[in-house]
Amino acid sequence: MMKLQSLVLAAATALTMTSAFAVPAGAWTVGAGAHYVDPKSDNGTLGDDDVVSFDVDVDGDVRPTLTGEYFIANNVGIELLASLPFHHDFDLNAADGTTALTGKIQHLPATLSLQYHFDDYNMPMNIKPFIGVGVNYTTFFKEKLNTPAGAPSDSAADLKFDDSVGVAGHIGLDIPFAPTEYFRIDARYMDIKTDASINDEGNTLELGEVDISPWVYGVAFVKQF
Repeated sequence: MMKLQSLVLAAATALTMTSAFAVPAGAWTVGAGAHYVDPKSDNGTLGDDDVVSFDVDVDGDVRPTLTGEYFIANNVGIELLASLPFHHDFDLNAADGTTALTGKIQHLPATLSLQYHFDDYNMPMNIKPFIGVGVNYTTFFKEKLNTPAGAPSDSAADLKFDDSVGVAGHIGLDIPFAPTEYFRIDARYMDIKTDASINDEGNTLELGEVDISPWVYGVAFVKQF
């Protein structure tokens, strides 16, 4: 959360600065690239502390992404991030550090951001920085707990991760190589938390919260229209 607060503070400071208009109101940009979702290191604990509990460890993944941004004012745009589903393996680790169970999830982290693009700061290579803040909606699907070794193939309970809504921050650089085309490097923070549960023979058991809250790093080709 401190990282997100820093992004928001930077955005507020930036909006008080003056700059020349680089992108006119009414313009569109479309970007195609790839992003790596890097979950935070401590992803929570699932289970019942009075009986048994497991620490959650979620790994990262990279997938193709698309962005579309419409400029509602000079240098001020509303951007939507979409992607192919991200795939994550996760481990449930016992107190002694051994892995008790493993599983898989997929998710789509659609993100809508309000962004400000800077210009006329005489940066090297005519680089254009930008910063934004918005909301992330992540939907989970194809959740799966792997069947323990030696257990019947149909013995694994159904796993469910609830959808997540949270704030998101965005910062990046656009490097022009043509008047309306540029290479983008960016980073996002997404507040993604989901409640996990299992359904075993019709009985639902709440397991606890999984806190993924990743940094998302990406590169893209962006075209302005």
